[in-house]
Amino acid sequence: MRKIAVLTSGGDAPGMNAAIRAVVRTAEYYKLEAVGVMRGYHGLVHNEFIRLHPRSVADVIQRGGTILKSARSNEFPTPEGQARAVENLNDAGVEGLVIIGGDGTFRGGMRLHEAGVSVVGVPATIDNDISCTDYSVGFDTTVNTVVDAITKIRDTATSHERIYVVEVMGRHSGHIALWAGLAGGAETVLVPEVEADLDEVCQRIESGYRLGKAHSIVVVAEGVGGNFQTARNMDESSAFHIGDYVKKKTGFETRVTVLGHIQRGGNPTAQDRIMASRLGAEAVELLEKGYSGHMVGMVHAKIKATPFDEALKQQKQVDLDFYRLSHILASQ
Repeated sequence: MRKIAVLTSGGDAPGMNAAIRAVVRTAEYYKLEAVGVMRGYHGLVHNEFIRLHPRSVADVIQRGGTILKSARSNEFPTPEGQARAVENLNDAGVEGLVIIGGDGTFRGGMRLHEAGVSVVGVPATIDNDISCTDYSVGFDTTVNTVVDAITKIRDTATSHERIYVVEVMGRHSGHIALWAGLAGGAETVLVPEVEADLDEVCQRIESGYRLGKAHSIVVVAEGVGGNFQTARNMDESSAFHIGDYVKKKTGFETRVTVLGHIQRGGNPTAQDRIMASRLGAEAVELLEKGYSGHMVGMVHAKIKATPFDEALKQQKQVDLDFYRLSHILASQ
């Protein structure tokens, strides 16, 4: 193998640049030429390749986002688009590809693997919803960002004796809400994986006030709204519906904060930088050893390679022990 490529796809995640850096510098160590594919699979179809040197990735380990950019591609999912992507890789002399992203990225990588391209994936998604790895790159940074926001909101909630409903990302996955809610001491955490009972939420809030709590923080994953059918506009944020319900049911003053895309940005934490560096380097080494159609993940602090199809057929569940613990600790 003489030449490899690297791309990032899907939603950006803090630590992607650290993974790109590891890929490029590990490639240099093994005397491989490295190229970057701009804008993910869109760039693969449109031949947007750039040469990457060790100096190309200087001073990026601390940066959020992705220097290779990310974009949607309507062409790549088609057989014609995939054929063009393979042709472009072959014409460029690329013999191995590292893909950095989430499940959609890995599904695209599996298609390329089936077409004969050597592909290894690095899980990078703030949702932490990729199975066969304990954590994905970007998750730790996002949780810390949300915890910081909860801490700041709690100051105002305490001062004004209000209820605050805080919506975090996680349309189908409650990992961010659960981890940040537990770390931030939220009184209630709602996740898509567990059916939401708003009457129970109100009872918990009222019980807390009887115990002397002057405020309450409710952390809600954005996908929770799918668990209860109401007359509300389904395009409306779940948090606003929950906030309205709680206010009417309890009579307490309630405010809603939707954190939005602030959760994606920011400097990656040390954990995300280290994990991204380890996984990016391992991806290159696996290509060198002849692996393809695999992702590299962290399982009990050890790197493990898993076939794409095995990782994608499983749905990563939230830890219900964490969910139970968050309720136990907040009920006192």
